[in-house]
Amino acid sequence: MAARGTACIVALLALLTPFAHAQSKSELLDRLVRAYPDALSGHDDTTITWRDGTVMPVDDGVAGKPFDQMLRNASILDQMRQSYPSGPAAPPAPNVDPGRFRNEAFFKKMYGDCHTAEVRRNLVTITWLPRSWGKPVQVTRVNGVAERLKQVSAEIDALDPALRAAAFPIAGVLSCRAVADTGRMSMHGYAAAIDLNLKVSDYWLWAGKGKTIPYKNRMPREIVDIFERHGFIWGGKWYHYDTMHFEYRPELLEK
Repeated sequence: MAARGTACIVALLALLTPFAHAQSKSELLDRLVRAYPDALSGHDDTTITWRDGTVMPVDDGVAGKPFDQMLRNASILDQMRQSYPSGPAAPPAPNVDPGRFRNEAFFKKMYGDCHTAEVRRNLVTITWLPRSWGKPVQVTRVNGVAERLKQVSAEIDALDPALRAAAFPIAGVLSCRAVADTGRMSMHGYAAAIDLNLKVSDYWLWAGKGKTIPYKNRMPREIVDIFERHGFIWGGKWYHYDTMHFEYRPELLEK
């Protein structure tokens, strides 16, 4: 019985860890505004204001949402509820998916609607890994994503060949599609995410459906560190892991 009690306590602590350094609503929104200075001008704790004058509510007034509802109907504040652990981290506890809660209206306003010409008009072409692969890739220029990916590319290209091999050929950037288990638009729909080499990647749905998801990862730590330094979070730090996936979410990486 004692062993079982200890195990329960350990599991509870693992679930609470992402919230251990919880910040106030105002502090979270400060981080959001600082992360996207070209798009956002401020907030008043109930709304955020865009530089074009658009005002959006930060909360939907629904308390205690279950995990599945957070995935499908996240408010702007919900998308910052779980802390992203930059740097070395243990495999995530169940349903710890920092960054998977996304408010679709927020990101559509930021990057445009991929079903129209809004996203495509902001696409620019960069060369991914000029020394190792050298293929053109189209990514959004919004928030400086294209320039940041150029810097990521250059740093990965300087790694040992055995490490940088995990970064090409890529599996894609722009893809106007919903996330498989949420029905909500993927960050690929905004050309603000990149998937790396499928041959060295792992995805939670490939593991089969069971009561728990066995964690797997083959993506080199060095590549993850480079992306994080430039404002990209990694899907390998989700319980529902996607180790090929990196998306631009600087609000989750601010110290």
